[in-house]
Amino acid sequence: MWNEQKRVLDSQLASGEVLLWSGQPRQGLFLKPTDALAIPFSLMWGGFAIFWNFGVWSSGAPFFFRLWGIPFLVIGLYMIVGRFFVDARQRSKTFYGVTNERIIIVSGVFSTSIKSLSLRTLTDVSVIESRDLSGTITFGPASQATWWSGLPFQTGRNGPVYPVFDSISDAKRVYEIIRNAQRTAV
Repeated sequence: MWNEQKRVLDSQLASGEVLLWSGQPRQGLFLKPTDALAIPFSLMWGGFAIFWNFGVWSSGAPFFFRLWGIPFLVIGLYMIVGRFFVDARQRSKTFYGVTNERIIIVSGVFSTSIKSLSLRTLTDVSVIESRDLSGTITFGPASQATWWSGLPFQTGRNGPVYPVFDSISDAKRVYEIIRNAQRTAV
């Protein structure tokens, strides 16, 4: 994993740019605080979709009704189980870097997205740390990073979504690396 991380981030560095820290979000399958609301909703949706499809298929209903329930069933199965695997795959392809000039976020499963934030113009940086010292660093107003912004059905209607280093190890130490890099970049 380290070799891929180094390869991906080194390919983004400009001449004279030095990588001060690199990392990835927590890997594997795990629950997030937003799942406290998402899991009950997905179970209700999926349960109804399964009930509907079972009833329609076992009663010999017209073909249209059989087709009608399939998209709802697929969405329900995705919300119950599939989203955890998609999230794990996305996190496995996400790489974070702090250089002497900028913050780099490289992500994407099917195509690569690169987000670069200059340390000289970066104003709002905040950290939320857990008991195990992992946490999330937000690059933007912390008041906008609400707990519901991570829900799987959230559309972003409540304002902009700011870049983050999500679920990283030793978040406070990384935050200090960023702050120190900001002081020397000016």
